[in-house]
Amino acid sequence: MKLKNFVMSSLFLAIGFILHQITPPLLFGMKPDFLLIMMFIAIFLVGDYKLTIIVGIVSGILTAAATTFPGGQIPNLIDKIITCQIVFVLFKVFKNKMNNNITIILVSIIGTFISGMVFLTSAFLIVGLPVSFESLVLTVVLPATLINATVSFFLFKIVTTALRYSM
Repeated sequence: MKLKNFVMSSLFLAIGFILHQITPPLLFGMKPDFLLIMMFIAIFLVGDYKLTIIVGIVSGILTAAATTFPGGQIPNLIDKIITCQIVFVLFKVFKNKMNNNITIILVSIIGTFISGMVFLTSAFLIVGLPVSFESLVLTVVLPATLINATVSFFLFKIVTTALRYSM
């Protein structure tokens, strides 16, 4: 693991956290999960499993600190730790088989959906859900998946362009 990768991943997570905090709801109260998107981008660009685990833990802690879901701290930590590992494997599988733009969109869709499902399942088991599981999947997880996929494409393009000119 290189210090440069730690710093880059830390910056991505900090930017994602700040963007997540200042972004107003866009569609029916939904807003993109910028921290999750930046976690995906950090995992994609660094490609190191040990750093992926660290990124997942830090993302979980940051998300837990800012959650508005009642009792959502532990489910957020569980969600990010599991999701980061699945996303790492997905990137390894897809990275050389298709275009990077398609890879980031596809992994964002799958990763966001998995993240939402793991969060809801662990929240259900630990603290309970305010409404039915199915309604939360339909009204929160699926729209967030579509929004995150779109936003991740644009953020990925911005990040890769910035990195290309800075290195």
